[in-house]
Amino acid sequence: MTQTAAAQAGSATKPGFALVFAVVVAGVVMSNLDMFIVNVALPDIGAQFSGSSLASLSWILNAYAVIFAALLIPAGGLADRTSPRQAYLLGIAVFTVASAACAVAPGVWILVAARVVQAVGAAMLIPASLGILLAAAPPEKRVPAVRAWTAISGLAAALGPVAGGLLTELDWRWVFLINLPIGLFALLVGARALPRTPKRATTDRLDLVGAALLTLGIAVVALGLVKSEDWGWISVEVLGSLAIGVVLLGLFVLSSARHPSPILPLDLLRIRPVGPATLANLLFAVAFGAMLLSSVLWCQQVWHWSPLKTGLAIAPGPLMVPFLAMGVGPVIRRFGSGAVSATGSVLFGAGIGWWIYRLDTAHDYAGGLLPGMLLTGVGVGMVVPTLVGAAVAALPPQSFSTGSAVVTMARQVGSVLGVALLVAFLGTPGDGDPITSFDHGWEFTLASTAAAALACVFIPRPKKTAA
Repeated sequence: MTQTAAAQAGSATKPGFALVFAVVVAGVVMSNLDMFIVNVALPDIGAQFSGSSLASLSWILNAYAVIFAALLIPAGGLADRTSPRQAYLLGIAVFTVASAACAVAPGVWILVAARVVQAVGAAMLIPASLGILLAAAPPEKRVPAVRAWTAISGLAAALGPVAGGLLTELDWRWVFLINLPIGLFALLVGARALPRTPKRATTDRLDLVGAALLTLGIAVVALGLVKSEDWGWISVEVLGSLAIGVVLLGLFVLSSARHPSPILPLDLLRIRPVGPATLANLLFAVAFGAMLLSSVLWCQQVWHWSPLKTGLAIAPGPLMVPFLAMGVGPVIRRFGSGAVSATGSVLFGAGIGWWIYRLDTAHDYAGGLLPGMLLTGVGVGMVVPTLVGAAVAALPPQSFSTGSAVVTMARQVGSVLGVALLVAFLGTPGDGDPITSFDHGWEFTLASTAAAALACVFIPRPKKTAA
């Protein structure tokens, strides 16, 4: 570590680090809440914009998912080359202004356009936030800091559906207005509190070709996945999107290998904990995305519960995440990240298996949905912070934001894939036996969980694991 970086890391022991963490958390909470709140508000948005088709309404969610996933790594790489601090503050500003535009949108397509701008802001602030946190913390405190960062994300996921239900009761526009005070706090306090982090030392030209290839490749793949329900998995549009995306990503790898300063240094993926942990992260995100959507659909389509009641029913699972994320450190030190994340995957799978065994049309929440929800929550709390910590703890300081973006992008793409595949397994609502359809979806979720557990086994155990 350079002398400057060491000085910055040492500042983590001072009281000012708590303020840095609070500013970083504000952006993470804002962006994570937004992903979960908007889902709940979608029916009310459609009711106000009368005449809007389901296809056009779906782009309120799809446009955000596609742009966010596509821009994460280019935004993270740019933050490392310039300034993670500036990237974070700019991302907060863009996200906040876009949230205000969403709240006053007079029609669906203006709302979609504002959501695209929101996604740009989120793609800038998320990798930069973790990059700032990693740079501010001393090496021995980076993994606990990552666990805390992940715990806050889990808490936001737990509160999102509940907050969405409550805010939607007032007016759907409040799901966007709630971002304004959080964003203003992060901007005003962050401008003074955030440290100046080390940037990648290079005088080479910016890898614009690589950035374009990666952005387009991820965007096209994500587009094919999120539209698979409408277009059909074997349609020309979906297969063509996936094929074009694979070709573009292949060209990106070739371009990166030849560029003196690529947007994504391929050497990062050769760091042993980073590669397997990122793969496991992607596979587990497939299972997590499918699990979360299936629980919402079960409550609303099979049990016919309201959005608020559904949010309250789901909340106990994600609420387990912060406690596990903060308390799993001693277990990781003793058994290693691979063993802990693999065990968490098994517990997550046990929760899914319980739903297959126990859930039926009878409204048995305490004996049916809740035990599986708690088991999956324990699994997420053991797996996600452990995998993120294992991947980012080994990153060099000048690549904190880029490496964090790789991990986040894997989670985002995995979640989009999980949602798309679950919808394909469930089929059209009302067709056939719902219990059989959900069982098929949960069997797919179990298969994804097993693949993630297998990938976790290949995460090497360091000789000395940071607390």
